Amino acid sequence: MKKLPLYLMMMVLSLSIIPSTISAAEKNPTAIAADTKEVPAEVKIMLNRLDEIKAMDKSSMNFSEKKALRKEVRAINANLRASHNGIYISVGAVIIILLLILIL
Repeated sequence: MKKLPLYLMMMVLSLSIIPSTISAAEKNPTAIAADTKEVPAEVKIMLNRLDEIKAMDKSSMNFSEKKALRKEVRAINANLRASHNGIYISVGAVIIILLLILIL
C-alpha cells in the first residue's frame, strides 16, 4: 500500500509529459510562397565559385594549393556574410528583453 501513491504520482507525471494527440486537429498543408528576392550578380558569382571549389578533386593538390583554396573560401564566406544586412540578436539578449517586457 505504501507504493500506491508513488505509482499514482509517476503515472500522473508521465501522462502530463506525453503530448496529447487527441486535441490535435489535422490541417491541410499550405504552400509556402517562394522568396522572390533577386540574388545579386556578385553573390551568384561567389556561390558558383564555391560550388566549383567543392567539386574539385583536392587529393592531387599539394599543401600550398589547398591552403590557397581555404583562404579563398574563407574570404568568399566573409564577403557573403557581410553582404547580408540583417540584425542578429543573441539568445541572452532576447531573454533579457522578454524579462524587461514582463517586469515593466
